[in-house]
Amino acid sequence: MNTLSSVKERLFNGIIKENPTFVMMLGMCPTLAVTTSCINGLGMGLTNTVVLAMSNIIISSLRKIIPDKVRVPAFIVIVASLVTVVQFLLQAYIPSLNDSLGIYIPLIVVNCIILGRAESYASKNPVIPSLFDGIGMGLGFTVGLGLLGAFREIIGYGTIFGYDFLTLINNLIDKISKSPSFNIEPIRIIGLAPGAFFVLAFLVAIQNKVKASKGKKSNDMDKCSGSCTSCKGGCVDE
Repeated sequence: MNTLSSVKERLFNGIIKENPTFVMMLGMCPTLAVTTSCINGLGMGLTNTVVLAMSNIIISSLRKIIPDKVRVPAFIVIVASLVTVVQFLLQAYIPSLNDSLGIYIPLIVVNCIILGRAESYASKNPVIPSLFDGIGMGLGFTVGLGLLGAFREIIGYGTIFGYDFLTLINNLIDKISKSPSFNIEPIRIIGLAPGAFFVLAFLVAIQNKVKASKGKKSNDMDKCSGSCTSCKGGCVDE
């Protein structure tokens, strides 16, 4: 039961509470560089997830063997070996994705998310929690890059997964409004380098707004004591 609770906590922590992209702001180099499309973002995120999970397993298994003085070089060697294997697999089976991600696949070796989780969690905890810590953080990174890539691809290019999304929307607008002169056009700057900053800032702002509203609601409920007539949470004294 404790193991199941720990697994759920690790997954929730990585995907929501400490999301690497939207909360901790880690791995910004690949986040801003490869998210020109949704498939690129998902590909980079899932690649990092595999490396995170496997490196956490190995580092956790060897945590009592690796000398403290050389732990960081040892972590880098482990991660570099896994990245090399993953890159060879991508070259063999998904060459188009490998070409799209380019130099950012080898740079996974020094990704602060992977080294950070190795240092702060995997090197101090058992294998199973470390595995799910890596999966949770990797999935959180994948969600962040996928959302960023989807927004940039739709707004900047008018497509999603290769389908002409804006043409479909424009056709629907034409049928509803019967006004063929009105068409939505892509905002090209969103697909360029500055667009990554704009979209990331927009998504983080939405997240912060949601968190702030939830925090305000929680504070209002905490003020309710005894008689509910003065409660700002909206409850009624019965």
